[in-house]
Amino acid sequence: MARRRRRRKDGSPWAIVGIIGLMAFVFLSVAGYAMLKIRAGEAVALDDDLCPATGPVSVRAILLDLTDPISEITQVDLKRQFERTVSEIEVGGLLEVYALTDKEGKLERTYRGCNPGDGATADPWTSNPRKKQQRWEEAFNKPLRDLSDTIGNGSESKSSPILAGIQRIVIESFSAAKLEGTSKQLYVASDMMENTDAFSIYESGADYEAFRKSPARDRFRTPLDGIDVKFWAFQREAASKVKDLPEFWVAWVKANGGGFIGYERLAGIE
Repeated sequence: MARRRRRRKDGSPWAIVGIIGLMAFVFLSVAGYAMLKIRAGEAVALDDDLCPATGPVSVRAILLDLTDPISEITQVDLKRQFERTVSEIEVGGLLEVYALTDKEGKLERTYRGCNPGDGATADPWTSNPRKKQQRWEEAFNKPLRDLSDTIGNGSESKSSPILAGIQRIVIESFSAAKLEGTSKQLYVASDMMENTDAFSIYESGADYEAFRKSPARDRFRTPLDGIDVKFWAFQREAASKVKDLPEFWVAWVKANGGGFIGYERLAGIE
């Protein structure tokens, strides 16, 4: 009787599929973990001002000259300009807000901080969108909203050292090494009536040649290279009678190497 040959059993196709599936799962898990590690490593470290530790990606400063009261409609217009400018600050961009005082070169800094990004900018895989939204609200949005509500609460002063205020901001806020090469913008909200013992538009008018011959030219010389400057001008009776007031400020910005991006008269008159 012939001996039967034993048939070799091949592996089950489902077992093979299972092995392949397991290997794919392991590969995808390792790849996913590695990707999360990479994305977490790319998260930007922030400093105490919620700015990137390597430095802000841009900087904007706003100088509010509230050394004299302004009309209610001017307050509304200024608040609108302020809020629009704040809304344009990019994630990682620094904002500083200063109030001018009647003491030459003495400013009150009312806000400093970067836009850390709200919940919509959070990576749901590596961060908590709810916490990021809360941080943005408490550290950036609410303080600036509250500050906007106080705009216009000024009191009458004997001097208005606008040039000294601009100089202080540029030297202290725009000259840091971390800001080298970044976009810089300065907004000045004022009646633009410079009034100090070195030079007074009330006395000399907006005569740039008279300014050049005054002690103010050298005292308030300011390096505006790489800085764009815009003026939000309050309308007052005295300022409305001054000829060539916008031209005076355009000349000063350009003489100091700055970029002039606008002279906008706000609504209302005091």
